[in-house]
Amino acid sequence: MAESAHQGSHGGSPKSWLAVIIIVAGFTVGGVGLTLGPSWITFWVGAGICAVGGVVALLVDIFSDVIIDAPRVMPEREHRSPFEHHEIPQH
Repeated sequence: MAESAHQGSHGGSPKSWLAVIIIVAGFTVGGVGLTLGPSWITFWVGAGICAVGGVVALLVDIFSDVIIDAPRVMPEREHRSPFEHHEIPQH
């Protein structure tokens, strides 16, 4: 397996995190709007904030921000399930 200089990270860049924070803030505002009555104006403001966060995510190309680790090789092991049906020997 070839070793790369980068060890792999799923952290993302600050610009991607900014987009995520905007979307979460919009979701929170919309959720608060639903629980207060519901207050439809607050809900739609939250939906608008989510839409702005989505546009920001597209502009910063958030989907190309993840660095995928190399596949992990794990040895195969026998697995015995407690739900397997076994014959009980009768004496």
